[in-house]
Amino acid sequence: MNLALWIAAGLLAALALAAGSTKTFVPKEKLAAANGGGWTDDASVGFVKTLGILELLAAVGLILPAVLDIAPVLVAVTAVCWVLLMVGAIITHLRHDEARLVVLNLAYLALAAFVAWGRLGPEPFTG
Repeated sequence: MNLALWIAAGLLAALALAAGSTKTFVPKEKLAAANGGGWTDDASVGFVKTLGILELLAAVGLILPAVLDIAPVLVAVTAVCWVLLMVGAIITHLRHDEARLVVLNLAYLALAAFVAWGRLGPEPFTG
């Protein structure tokens, strides 16, 4: 179980790093032109960049607290925050009729929920 939780957290961290880097460093106009980027039409540049920074922080929060053994409960807290972020993403993509992305967001939500459940329940880092 511990290995599965590490793999899930690693996958989510890689996803968060890629998505966060894109939202933080790629111009909004280029994001809007990309497949699935229509949601950025309704968002300000600041909002998109803020989401990107939050995703970069999530990438860090899913791995480093456990690796450094400094407040490892933050892995579970970050996973819960990712679940909330995915709820917002699902709502946003539903509003833009992007069903394919909703399915993807549901998969990410399930993965984050698994990490949160596992680290808060059967496989905490402390104990």
